[in-house]
Amino acid sequence: MDRLDRMQLFVRVVERSSFTAAAGDLGLARSTVTEAIKQLEADLGARLLERTTRHVRPTLDGQAFYDRCLAILSEVDDAETVFRDPKPRGLLRIDANVLQTRTFLLPRLPEFLALYPQVDIQFGQGDRLVDLVREGVDCAIRAGELADSGMIVRRLATMEEITCASPAYLAAHGTPETPDALEGHLMVGFVSSRTGNVMPLEFTIGGSVREITLPSRVAANHSDTIHDMARLGLGLIQAPRYRLQPDIEAGRLVEVLKDFPPTPTPLSVLYPQNRQLSPRLRVFLNWLVQVFAEARL
Repeated sequence: MDRLDRMQLFVRVVERSSFTAAAGDLGLARSTVTEAIKQLEADLGARLLERTTRHVRPTLDGQAFYDRCLAILSEVDDAETVFRDPKPRGLLRIDANVLQTRTFLLPRLPEFLALYPQVDIQFGQGDRLVDLVREGVDCAIRAGELADSGMIVRRLATMEEITCASPAYLAAHGTPETPDALEGHLMVGFVSSRTGNVMPLEFTIGGSVREITLPSRVAANHSDTIHDMARLGLGLIQAPRYRLQPDIEAGRLVEVLKDFPPTPTPLSVLYPQNRQLSPRLRVFLNWLVQVFAEARL
């Protein structure tokens, strides 16, 4: 293993906070990784990593060396790109909501795979926050305003939001005509993965946004679950139109308070900023932008 190999290995250990995960990513034995890092520390005469039972993290010297390694490896990669086959290849790890994947990505996925036959894709699915670097994920598609995470954020679309309830719920509680008529109503609570709190309903009234929190007998932190709860008549729900429209057309849900819509929700893709953008990720990001530019949201 030469010096550049050890640098790449060190960077992967820092990003994954684990010798075992880094070894798995690179197809190496854990003992090989451990020995290579020991040799690197011996060559530099500095301790680069702090080992605990659960995580590995860089020392101050290790963080400085990590930053330099990123710059050096990026320059090497740029230089090699001029001469090597530029065709995208390898595995892409994408994290995205299940329904967004099913609705927007899967119908167009065969065309992407036909364009780039040497690229493979693995989807991780859920609403939870993902540590892209530590978990080895190339990019994540997320809805909503995003907190500053040190990631590059690229806007894909803006989704129209609507308010709905089931016919059975409206028969029992009445159909509200304005937000002021919501007294006595219930909502299905959506628990934010970032704050752990139930998010309020939003209504646009005279150009201003008003937040209203109704009682919620049921709540969940997954969008599919709160959607099911709304269909069961357990309360009002707010969600993107694309999610609820099939139920509206089938009569399972009814749109209410049309004149007081929630604020639209941005949809973005996030990816790490501290590493060279691989050809496979670059073409996938460009494809994503095209997919959502042509989608009905």
